Amino acid sequence: MRFVHDPDGTRLPIKLDSTSNGEFVPIPLDEGSKLANHLAQEAATENARRLGMSRRQLLVSTCGAAGTLLAFNAARAATGLTGGFFDLPAEAAVDEAAARSVLEGNEFIFDVQGHFVNPTGAWLDRLPEEARPLSSFENAGCALGVGENDRSYLKCFGPDAFVQDVFMDSDTDLMVLSFVPSTREGEPLTIEEAAAARAIVDELDGTHRLYLHGRVNPNQKGDIEDMQRLRDEFGVVAWKTYTQWGPEGKGYWLTDEDTGIPFLEKASELGVKIITVHKGIPFGRQSYEHSLCDDIGPVARRYPDLKFLIYHSGFVPGQAEGPYDPEHNDGIDSLIKTVVENDIGHHSNVYAELGSTWRFLMRDPDSAAHGLGKLIKHLGEDNVLWGTDSIWYGSPQDQIQAFRAFQISEEYRERYGYPEITPAIKRKIFGLNALKPYEVDEAIVRELVGDDRVARAREQYRQHPDPHYRTNGPKSRREFFNLMRWTGGQAA
Repeated sequence: MRFVHDPDGTRLPIKLDSTSNGEFVPIPLDEGSKLANHLAQEAATENARRLGMSRRQLLVSTCGAAGTLLAFNAARAATGLTGGFFDLPAEAAVDEAAARSVLEGNEFIFDVQGHFVNPTGAWLDRLPEEARPLSSFENAGCALGVGENDRSYLKCFGPDAFVQDVFMDSDTDLMVLSFVPSTREGEPLTIEEAAAARAIVDELDGTHRLYLHGRVNPNQKGDIEDMQRLRDEFGVVAWKTYTQWGPEGKGYWLTDEDTGIPFLEKASELGVKIITVHKGIPFGRQSYEHSLCDDIGPVARRYPDLKFLIYHSGFVPGQAEGPYDPEHNDGIDSLIKTVVENDIGHHSNVYAELGSTWRFLMRDPDSAAHGLGKLIKHLGEDNVLWGTDSIWYGSPQDQIQAFRAFQISEEYRERYGYPEITPAIKRKIFGLNALKPYEVDEAIVRELVGDDRVARAREQYRQHPDPHYRTNGPKSRREFFNLMRWTGGQAA
């Protein structure tokens, strides 16, 4: 068949690169990750030869993903990292049935952190005519980007690309469309534009596949007052807040009596009782304090009727994760510490979300084992939620496949008391756990999405798939700071 994207097969299906979600400066790959990519490229050439197919044909197959993950195992074992691994039979690199037995699944996948930045929105009006925002990003060269004007490449980031990445090239069933921190005047994605994106999916008879958050920063004038409009006009199902962000550069605490508490009281009054809180990934030194999770335990105890979804699980990219240390109030440990100290056990109203966290931990199997292991151990297997922060990382399918295959080593399970990540636990994390806070009935959702036009289009497309294997976010300091410039200096 003819491939529009990457016909020579230069891109790997599992992406290890320096891409960030726009909230932190991209972190270059370590030597182990570079070796992993190198071995995966070599394996792709050899396995394609053995199977008598082109590299591209191999890499769009399940064997291509399996061979890539097996090469990652070999690279990490060579560098002495064996705490976690991708549990695949060796023959999966050349045996489609063996590869599919691990990397394909019928799990219900509910991604509770997705993003879409409108490439033709009002934010472009603030830029000079000659400006070419996002043009340096890899995906700006996609097949959709051929057009009649100098900004045609922006179609590569538009709603059609969003639907392709999320619902065609990945197994995602539902996604929550979340927001970025910004002033009320400078939003890269307004609630109106988000609703328009949802309408595109609805037009595919994909109703209930895309949910909306309402952005609220109570330390910004007008945000609390606007919450009722967001609920009434746009049907938001949760509130998105950044405690480390403020219009003057200073964050806030959810426990603050003049900001956080009025916000939580209003959420309870309006009956939209999910609070998604960005924690970890500080936006510079001034915001570091408020990126910690110290306020989560106290407000979770004070407001048992609210559900607190902790985005990124408090994770800080670039920091290695080890076993939980109660003396270490940073990263994932910060979330666990506030839960433990406030006697919030399993099955609580505090949930850990994996957006960007799992994507970054995929680089380092030891940190991945510790990160996932201690979250499940201390918060419980029912309180860890799937999120990918896509479309910054392109299609989330590689994150899905890597998670399907990942396992904590027996050594780490015995030494640290971590659980084996069984298929049942993975099914919970992939989607079943999110149904409780979002109050969605799985049977109803499966009926709604099982045979809609999105499902039928996906089935037809996958007869001849052509994923691009690109990412959308910045990969270098220059791209990161350019993104800050285009979006008015706000992280995404």
